[in-house]
Amino acid sequence: MATSGGEDLRSQEGENFLYFAYGSNLLTERIHLRNPSAVFCSVARLQDFKLDFGNPQGKTSETWHGGIATIFESPGDEVWGVVWKMNKSNLSSLDKQEGVKSGMYVPIEVNVSTQEGKEITCRSYQMTNYERVPPSPQYKKMEGKMSHCFSESGIPLPQAPEKNSG
Repeated sequence: MATSGGEDLRSQEGENFLYFAYGSNLLTERIHLRNPSAVFCSVARLQDFKLDFGNPQGKTSETWHGGIATIFESPGDEVWGVVWKMNKSNLSSLDKQEGVKSGMYVPIEVNVSTQEGKEITCRSYQMTNYERVPPSPQYKKMEGKMSHCFSESGIPLPQAPEKNSG
């Protein structure tokens, strides 16, 4: 079975589930704010989707002050992200972080490919009814923190994300 970062990539079984993250949840410090069980598994690619930024229902986020990340189906495009293995006890906190109850995002099931070529099914989130706007300043600040995950060509590097200090 393919492994990366010491964690095996078995599908959602038992007490755990797999979460495909993009945007701010690429950062270890961000995912661990409300989801302490998250363990890095792998860098992965979501085929036929594209990363976008927007405001849900056209309302600017008081937290982000600009567009927040989402994904949408787009044949031929791809979104690179990371797979976190998480305890199901963190499912409600992850949903809360993603604004599921308020209708900001909906959970979706996606099939992603790891760099080792393993196909896995993960939970992810997609913004509903959003207005496209430029990324928030916070995403631009995060770009430097996330650069350790990606090569100069934008292809993710095969190591686990490091913890960031700020």
